[in-house]
Amino acid sequence: MAASIGQEQMVEISFENIKKGKSLIAKQNFEEGDVLFEERPLVSSQFLWNEFYKYKACEYCLRSLETAENQSRRLTENEALTLPYPECDETNPSQYTACPQCQVTYCCQDCQNRGWEEYHQTLCMGSSREDENHPLNKLQDMWRNLHFPPETCSIMLIAKMVAQVKQSKNKSDMLEKFSRFVKTTVNEEEALVHKMMGDKFQEPLEMLRQQMTEILFDDSVQHWFTPEGFQSLFALVGRNGQGIGSSSISTWVKKCEKLDLSEEKKEELDEFIDRLYEELEKVSGAFLDCEGSGLYLLQSTCNHSCQPNAEITFPYNNNIMSVVAKEGIPSGQEICIGYLSECDLSRSRHSRQKILKENYLFICECPKCLSEADDPDLTSEEDEEDMEEDQ
Repeated sequence: MAASIGQEQMVEISFENIKKGKSLIAKQNFEEGDVLFEERPLVSSQFLWNEFYKYKACEYCLRSLETAENQSRRLTENEALTLPYPECDETNPSQYTACPQCQVTYCCQDCQNRGWEEYHQTLCMGSSREDENHPLNKLQDMWRNLHFPPETCSIMLIAKMVAQVKQSKNKSDMLEKFSRFVKTTVNEEEALVHKMMGDKFQEPLEMLRQQMTEILFDDSVQHWFTPEGFQSLFALVGRNGQGIGSSSISTWVKKCEKLDLSEEKKEELDEFIDRLYEELEKVSGAFLDCEGSGLYLLQSTCNHSCQPNAEITFPYNNNIMSVVAKEGIPSGQEICIGYLSECDLSRSRHSRQKILKENYLFICECPKCLSEADDPDLTSEEDEEDMEEDQ
């Protein structure tokens, strides 16, 4: 089940930092570009609005299932678009398979088997998958009506957590895995759920709890179905959930970059890719990936830094995460990632602190923030421009 992939010995979880709680420490020297560890999620799920807008992804690993050309045509709304170098498209529809009961699609037999063994026996809707009155479809519609894009979570992630415990041969072991994620206080829980669900979150949260209880209640996780437990479950996902993005287009582009081409052909290809991304941005904006989220046991112990020494990547066009060194990391040093985007990391200390406080409920005391502690509390120019655009 979800774990770092053969590299546990290279990093270790430390509990020595009282202020931060857990931290992840390098157990050997790493150079820039080294892979610190790779990890499968304990559970992951595509965002429901993403699925609704026809982003096709493997139900288990979230691998993008559209060919790069078909995805490009859909997202540019240009049915005549043809991508050069089709051999760089990694999609392999011949390996796709579907659940024989409900017909949800997987990228391969292994993913279908894993999904069935872990949670899908409980969540399979059989021939009722297209029935809008099926309780699970009602739950998903309820979520979409309560939680509009851009999404940061999916109710199906929580449903899969419950289903995993129900199907597990060792329920206490599975519950222990979920208990390892960062906990929050009651006030922090309310702040996180408020952020995820909006101002008047209590009533919709209760609606979701009742619907989930009707579908998935189990004695082994009865504490998750109380109002307090359900809120805690949402907060756990809100605090620890990691965004996942897969894209046949970006995979095609990466493969194209490795082609052995003449300078003239390379220039032509670069110009084509630039025009493609311009058209994608014009038509579809920033929503280009099969987006979802997952819970990663090892990655969740990585603390934030505004000057991170590592970064998260998804190199396989699925939910397998790779954490890569951005600089040399000596043995014994803490591994830190950036919770903010590259754009946000470049903003002023005041702006960064504001975003981190609103979204992650902490005041950053990383070396960069401490070195800028005497800077005036000014909002970044980017923030001011955003505010002007909103007015």
